[in-house]
Amino acid sequence: MVRTLVTPAELAAMPDALVIDTRAPDAFASGHIPGAVNLHEIFTYLATSDADGLAKLRDTFAAAFGAAGLSGKQTAVLCEQSMNTGFGQSCRGYYLLSWLGYPKAAVLHGGLAAWQAAGLPISTDAATPKPAEFPLAAEPAPIMASKEEVRAALARPEIVLLDVRDVDEWIGDSSSPYGRDFCPRKGRLPGARWIEWYRFMKPTGAGPMFKTPAEIRAELATVGITVDTPVYLYCFKGARASNSFVALKEAGVKDVRIYFGSWNEWSRDPSCPIEEGPPEPLSLARAA
Repeated sequence: MVRTLVTPAELAAMPDALVIDTRAPDAFASGHIPGAVNLHEIFTYLATSDADGLAKLRDTFAAAFGAAGLSGKQTAVLCEQSMNTGFGQSCRGYYLLSWLGYPKAAVLHGGLAAWQAAGLPISTDAATPKPAEFPLAAEPAPIMASKEEVRAALARPEIVLLDVRDVDEWIGDSSSPYGRDFCPRKGRLPGARWIEWYRFMKPTGAGPMFKTPAEIRAELATVGITVDTPVYLYCFKGARASNSFVALKEAGVKDVRIYFGSWNEWSRDPSCPIEEGPPEPLSLARAA
Protein backbone atom coordinates (compact mmCIF):
# COMPACT_ATOMS: atom_id res chain seq x y z
CA MET A 1 0.00 0.00 0.00
CA VAL A 2 1.33 3.44 -0.96
CA ARG A 3 1.60 5.94 1.88
CA THR A 4 0.09 9.36 1.24
CA LEU A 5 3.25 11.32 2.07
CA VAL A 6 6.56 10.16 0.62
CA THR A 7 10.00 11.60 1.32
CA PRO A 8 12.44 12.64 -1.41
CA ALA A 9 14.59 9.59 -0.65
CA GLU A 10 11.57 7.29 -0.93
CA LEU A 11 10.57 8.87 -4.23
CA ALA A 12 14.10 8.55 -5.61
CA ALA A 13 14.03 4.82 -4.83
CA MET A 14 10.52 4.22 -6.20
CA PRO A 15 10.73 2.18 -9.43
CA ASP A 16 7.19 2.84 -10.68
CA ALA A 17 6.81 6.55 -9.83
CA LEU A 18 5.41 9.08 -12.28
CA VAL A 19 5.89 12.57 -10.88
CA ILE A 20 3.11 15.05 -11.68
CA ASP A 21 4.47 18.58 -11.17
CA THR A 22 1.60 20.98 -10.53
CA ARG A 23 3.57 24.25 -10.79
CA ALA A 24 3.18 26.88 -13.51
CA PRO A 25 4.87 25.98 -16.82
CA ASP A 26 7.61 28.60 -16.49
CA ALA A 27 8.58 27.35 -13.03
CA PHE A 28 8.53 23.77 -14.31
CA ALA A 29 10.74 24.68 -17.29
CA SER A 30 13.33 26.29 -15.02
CA GLY A 31 13.95 22.99 -13.22
CA HIS A 32 12.03 19.92 -12.10
CA ILE A 33 12.42 16.35 -10.92
CA PRO A 34 13.83 14.28 -13.82
CA GLY A 35 11.03 12.63 -15.80
CA ALA A 36 8.27 14.73 -14.23
CA VAL A 37 5.21 15.71 -16.23
CA ASN A 38 3.75 19.20 -15.85
CA LEU A 39 0.01 19.50 -15.17
CA HIS A 40 -0.75 22.98 -13.86
CA GLU A 41 -4.49 22.66 -14.58
CA ILE A 42 -4.68 20.75 -11.30
CA PHE A 43 -4.31 24.16 -9.63
CA THR A 44 -6.13 26.48 -12.04
CA TYR A 45 -9.33 24.53 -12.72
CA LEU A 46 -12.43 26.07 -11.12
CA ALA A 47 -15.17 23.53 -10.46
CA THR A 48 -18.85 23.67 -9.69
CA SER A 49 -20.50 20.92 -7.71
CA ASP A 50 -23.80 20.36 -9.49
CA ALA A 51 -24.17 17.13 -11.48
CA ASP A 52 -22.94 18.70 -14.72
CA GLY A 53 -20.00 20.38 -12.99
CA LEU A 54 -18.85 17.19 -11.29
CA ALA A 55 -19.23 15.21 -14.52
CA LYS A 56 -17.08 17.79 -16.31
CA LEU A 57 -14.52 17.68 -13.49
CA ARG A 58 -14.39 13.90 -13.70
CA ASP A 59 -14.01 13.82 -17.50
CA THR A 60 -11.48 16.67 -17.59
CA PHE A 61 -9.07 15.07 -15.15
CA ALA A 62 -9.51 11.49 -16.29
CA ALA A 63 -8.39 12.76 -19.70
CA ALA A 64 -5.61 14.95 -18.28
CA PHE A 65 -4.16 12.22 -16.07
CA GLY A 66 -4.41 9.74 -18.92
CA ALA A 67 -2.54 12.14 -21.22
CA ALA A 68 0.13 12.42 -18.51
CA GLY A 69 0.60 8.66 -18.74
CA LEU A 70 -1.24 7.31 -15.70
CA SER A 71 -2.55 3.82 -16.48
CA GLY A 72 -2.94 2.43 -12.97
CA LYS A 73 0.44 0.71 -13.05
CA GLN A 74 2.42 3.76 -11.96
CA THR A 75 2.46 5.40 -8.56
CA ALA A 76 1.44 9.00 -9.17
CA VAL A 77 3.48 11.33 -6.96
CA LEU A 78 2.19 14.90 -6.88
CA CYS A 79 4.66 17.74 -6.42
CA GLU A 80 4.60 21.52 -5.87
CA GLN A 81 7.36 23.98 -4.90
CA SER A 82 6.84 23.59 -1.15
CA MET A 83 3.88 22.76 1.04
CA ASN A 84 2.97 26.41 1.63
CA THR A 85 3.78 28.13 -1.68
CA GLY A 86 1.27 26.45 -3.99
CA PHE A 87 -1.86 26.79 -1.84
CA GLY A 88 -1.98 23.00 -1.51
CA GLN A 89 -1.94 22.31 -5.24
CA SER A 90 -0.06 18.99 -5.03
CA CYS A 91 -2.62 17.83 -2.47
CA ARG A 92 -5.39 19.01 -4.81
CA GLY A 93 -3.99 16.63 -7.40
CA TYR A 94 -3.82 13.84 -4.83
CA TYR A 95 -7.43 14.53 -3.83
CA LEU A 96 -8.64 14.45 -7.44
CA LEU A 97 -6.87 11.15 -8.08
CA SER A 98 -8.36 9.73 -4.87
CA TRP A 99 -11.85 10.91 -5.88
CA LEU A 100 -11.43 9.34 -9.32
CA GLY A 101 -10.41 6.06 -7.69
CA TYR A 102 -6.78 5.91 -8.85
CA PRO A 103 -5.15 3.00 -6.98
CA LYS A 104 -1.68 4.42 -6.24
CA ALA A 105 -1.20 8.10 -5.44
CA ALA A 106 1.04 10.05 -3.07
CA VAL A 107 2.31 13.55 -2.32
CA LEU A 108 6.00 14.47 -2.23
CA HIS A 109 6.22 15.74 1.34
CA GLY A 110 7.94 19.11 1.25
CA GLY A 111 7.72 19.39 -2.53
CA LEU A 112 10.57 20.37 -4.79
CA ALA A 113 12.17 22.39 -1.99
CA ALA A 114 12.64 19.21 0.06
CA TRP A 115 13.93 17.35 -3.00
CA GLN A 116 16.56 20.03 -3.56
CA ALA A 117 17.43 20.18 0.15
CA ALA A 118 18.16 16.45 -0.06
CA GLY A 119 20.71 17.15 -2.83
CA LEU A 120 18.76 15.23 -5.46
CA PRO A 121 19.04 16.05 -9.18
CA ILE A 122 17.05 18.65 -11.09
CA SER A 123 16.43 18.58 -14.84
CA THR A 124 15.33 21.12 -17.44
CA ASP A 125 14.62 18.44 -20.05
CA ALA A 126 11.00 18.30 -21.13
CA ALA A 127 9.41 14.91 -20.54
CA THR A 128 7.40 13.28 -23.31
CA PRO A 129 4.60 11.41 -21.58
CA LYS A 130 3.20 8.28 -23.14
CA PRO A 131 -0.60 8.68 -23.09
CA ALA A 132 -2.52 5.92 -21.38
CA GLU A 133 -6.10 4.96 -20.70
CA PHE A 134 -6.82 6.28 -17.23
CA PRO A 135 -8.47 3.60 -15.03
CA LEU A 136 -11.57 5.57 -14.04
CA ALA A 137 -13.52 3.97 -11.20
CA ALA A 138 -17.15 3.12 -11.83
CA GLU A 139 -18.16 5.43 -8.98
CA PRO A 140 -16.20 8.31 -7.48
CA ALA A 141 -14.94 7.88 -3.91
CA PRO A 142 -17.29 9.33 -1.24
CA ILE A 143 -15.00 12.25 -0.40
CA MET A 144 -16.78 15.00 -2.36
CA ALA A 145 -19.51 17.24 -0.91
CA SER A 146 -21.80 19.05 -3.32
CA LYS A 147 -23.30 22.48 -2.71
CA GLU A 148 -26.65 20.87 -1.91
CA GLU A 149 -25.04 18.45 0.54
CA VAL A 150 -23.36 21.40 2.25
CA ARG A 151 -26.68 23.27 2.32
CA ALA A 152 -28.25 20.22 3.99
CA ALA A 153 -25.35 20.01 6.44
CA LEU A 154 -26.20 23.48 7.77
CA ALA A 155 -29.05 21.77 9.65
CA ARG A 156 -26.99 18.75 10.75
CA PRO A 157 -25.02 19.66 13.89
CA GLU A 158 -23.09 16.40 13.85
CA ILE A 159 -21.25 17.58 10.70
CA VAL A 160 -18.54 20.22 11.14
CA LEU A 161 -18.07 22.68 8.30
CA LEU A 162 -14.38 23.55 8.56
CA ASP A 163 -13.17 26.74 6.89
CA VAL A 164 -9.41 26.62 6.23
CA ARG A 165 -9.05 29.90 4.32
CA ASP A 166 -6.66 32.69 5.24
CA VAL A 167 -7.75 34.97 8.07
CA ASP A 168 -8.73 37.92 5.83
CA GLU A 169 -11.23 35.67 4.05
CA TRP A 170 -12.56 34.17 7.29
CA ILE A 171 -13.35 37.57 8.81
CA GLY A 172 -14.96 38.78 5.57
CA ASP A 173 -12.35 41.38 4.65
CA SER A 174 -11.47 39.62 1.37
CA SER A 175 -13.42 37.27 -0.89
CA SER A 176 -10.48 35.27 -2.28
CA PRO A 177 -6.71 34.96 -2.79
CA TYR A 178 -7.30 36.40 -6.27
CA GLY A 179 -8.37 39.77 -4.93
CA ARG A 180 -10.54 41.34 -2.28
CA ASP A 181 -13.58 41.64 -4.55
CA PHE A 182 -13.02 38.69 -6.89
CA CYS A 183 -16.22 37.07 -5.61
CA PRO A 184 -19.51 38.95 -5.20
CA ARG A 185 -19.85 38.28 -1.47
CA LYS A 186 -17.53 38.04 1.51
CA GLY A 187 -18.07 36.02 4.68
CA ARG A 188 -18.37 32.44 5.89
CA LEU A 189 -20.67 29.46 5.75
CA PRO A 190 -23.15 29.73 8.62
CA GLY A 191 -21.90 27.88 11.69
CA ALA A 192 -18.51 27.09 10.18
CA ARG A 193 -15.45 26.66 12.36
CA TRP A 194 -12.02 27.87 11.35
CA ILE A 195 -8.47 26.56 11.32
CA GLU A 196 -6.18 28.42 8.92
CA TRP A 197 -4.60 25.79 6.69
CA TYR A 198 -1.05 26.77 7.68
CA ARG A 199 -1.71 25.51 11.20
CA PHE A 200 -1.52 21.90 10.09
CA MET A 201 2.14 22.42 9.12
CA LYS A 202 5.35 23.48 10.84
CA PRO A 203 8.75 24.75 9.66
CA THR A 204 11.67 22.37 9.12
CA GLY A 205 15.14 22.75 7.66
CA ALA A 206 13.78 21.46 4.33
CA GLY A 207 10.74 23.74 4.34
CA PRO A 208 7.21 23.43 5.78
CA MET A 209 6.02 19.90 6.55
CA PHE A 210 2.82 18.51 8.00
CA LYS A 211 2.67 18.23 11.77
CA THR A 212 2.53 14.80 13.36
CA PRO A 213 -0.87 13.09 13.59
CA ALA A 214 -1.00 13.84 17.32
CA GLU A 215 -0.25 17.51 16.71
CA ILE A 216 -2.93 17.73 14.02
CA ARG A 217 -5.46 16.10 16.35
CA ALA A 218 -4.54 18.73 18.97
CA GLU A 219 -5.24 21.52 16.46
CA LEU A 220 -8.58 19.91 15.60
CA ALA A 221 -9.52 19.62 19.27
CA THR A 222 -9.44 23.42 19.54
CA VAL A 223 -12.60 23.54 17.40
CA GLY A 224 -14.21 20.41 18.81
CA ILE A 225 -13.23 17.93 16.08
CA THR A 226 -12.27 14.35 16.93
CA VAL A 227 -11.39 11.43 14.65
CA ASP A 228 -15.07 10.43 14.72
CA THR A 229 -16.42 13.83 13.65
CA PRO A 230 -17.71 14.06 10.06
CA VAL A 231 -15.93 17.05 8.51
CA TYR A 232 -16.72 19.00 5.35
CA LEU A 233 -13.75 21.17 4.36
CA TYR A 234 -13.89 24.29 2.23
CA CYS A 235 -11.64 27.13 1.10
CA PHE A 236 -11.88 29.16 -2.12
CA LYS A 237 -11.55 26.46 -4.80
CA GLY A 238 -10.48 23.28 -3.03
CA ALA A 239 -6.67 23.65 -2.95
CA ARG A 240 -6.05 24.69 0.66
CA ALA A 241 -8.88 22.33 1.59
CA SER A 242 -6.99 19.51 -0.15
CA ASN A 243 -3.87 20.28 1.88
CA SER A 244 -6.07 20.09 4.99
CA PHE A 245 -7.73 16.91 3.68
CA VAL A 246 -4.33 15.21 3.66
CA ALA A 247 -3.62 16.49 7.17
CA LEU A 248 -6.93 15.24 8.59
CA LYS A 249 -6.61 11.84 6.95
CA GLU A 250 -3.05 11.54 8.29
CA ALA A 251 -4.48 12.32 11.73
CA GLY A 252 -7.02 9.51 11.43
CA VAL A 253 -10.24 11.49 10.92
CA LYS A 254 -12.55 8.87 9.46
CA ASP A 255 -15.03 10.89 7.38
CA VAL A 256 -13.52 13.88 5.59
CA ARG A 257 -15.04 15.43 2.47
CA ILE A 258 -14.23 18.54 0.50
CA TYR A 259 -16.78 21.00 -0.76
CA PHE A 260 -14.73 21.45 -3.92
CA GLY A 261 -16.78 24.32 -5.31
CA SER A 262 -16.00 26.12 -2.04
CA TRP A 263 -16.40 29.88 -1.64
CA ASN A 264 -15.99 30.52 -5.38
CA GLU A 265 -19.26 28.66 -5.99
CA TRP A 266 -21.15 29.36 -2.76
CA SER A 267 -20.66 33.14 -2.84
CA ARG A 268 -21.99 33.40 -6.40
CA ASP A 269 -25.35 31.83 -5.52
CA PRO A 270 -27.47 34.44 -3.70
CA SER A 271 -29.75 31.68 -2.39
CA CYS A 272 -26.85 30.28 -0.32
CA PRO A 273 -26.79 31.85 3.16
CA ILE A 274 -23.62 33.39 4.54
CA GLU A 275 -22.41 34.94 7.78
CA GLU A 276 -20.89 38.40 7.48
CA GLY A 277 -18.98 40.65 9.84
CA PRO A 278 -16.74 39.63 12.72
CA PRO A 279 -17.09 35.95 13.69
CA GLU A 280 -18.96 35.11 16.85
CA PRO A 281 -16.99 33.51 19.72
CA LEU A 282 -16.67 29.79 19.09
CA SER A 283 -19.38 27.64 20.62
CA LEU A 284 -19.01 23.87 20.48
CA ALA A 285 -22.68 23.34 21.17
CA ARG A 286 -23.21 21.97 17.63
CA ALA A 287 -20.94 19.05 18.43
CA ALA A 288 -22.84 18.04 21.57
